[in-house]
Amino acid sequence: MPAPVRTLLATVLIAALAGAGGFLAYRRLVTPTSDLTPIQPSPSASSVEMPVDRKASNHLIPERVPAVTLTGLDGKRHALADFRAKTLIINFWATWCAPCRREIPLLQTLRQQRRAEGVEVVGIAVDFMDNVKQYVQNIKLDYPLLVGEEDGLAAAESFGMDLVLPFTIFADAQRRIVTVKVGELHADEAAVILDTVREINANTLDLAVAKPKLAAKIRDLANLRATQGAARSGR
Repeated sequence: MPAPVRTLLATVLIAALAGAGGFLAYRRLVTPTSDLTPIQPSPSASSVEMPVDRKASNHLIPERVPAVTLTGLDGKRHALADFRAKTLIINFWATWCAPCRREIPLLQTLRQQRRAEGVEVVGIAVDFMDNVKQYVQNIKLDYPLLVGEEDGLAAAESFGMDLVLPFTIFADAQRRIVTVKVGELHADEAAVILDTVREINANTLDLAVAKPKLAAKIRDLANLRATQGAARSGR
C-alpha cells in the first residue's frame, strides 16, 4: 500500500476509534509488523521480584534502567540517563487509561513530599503528543513527561514489559531496578517501596535481600486491599 494511502487510512481509523484501541490500531498501521515482535533479552538481564502478577511476557526485566530516549513536551529528545535524582520513579501511562489518570495526583504528591530524599518522577506517555499536551494543560501536571507516539511500545519492551498500563518502575541511585508495580499505584505501596529504596541508597539494606521482602510486603498490601474491598461491597 502506498505511504500516502496508508497514512490516510490510519487517520480515518484513528478518528473512528477511541482510547487504547485507536492508538494501537494506528501504531500497527504505520509501523511494520516486525517492529512489534518481542525484543530478545540481553544475557545479563534477570527477572525482578514483582509486587503483583503481570501479563505473561517473553521479556525479562533488566537489572538496570535501559537507555531510553524519547521526546519531551518541549519537542526535544531527552534520555532517562539525564535525570540524576537518587531515586527515579518511571511511570508508563496514557491519557485514555483511567487508572493512569487516577494515580497522577499521588505521583505529584510523592515528588513534592520526597524531594529532600532526591526522588524524581518521570512520566512516559504512550499516546499522541497533542493529546498529552492538552491533558497536562488541563490538570497542571508538574513532573517531567516524555511521550512515545511511535517509540512508546519499544520503550516499554526495553523494560521487559508488555503494554499493560499503568506500570511504574522504581530505581535506586545506581539506576538498578528495585521493583516494578503493575497496575494503579497506591499510597501505602509507594511508601513501602520508597522507604526501601532510601535504605538501599544509604547502603543499610542490600538490594538482593530487599527485593523478595518488598515483593511480599506489596502482595500483603494488595491482599488486604482486596479483602477490605470485598467487605465493603458485602455491606
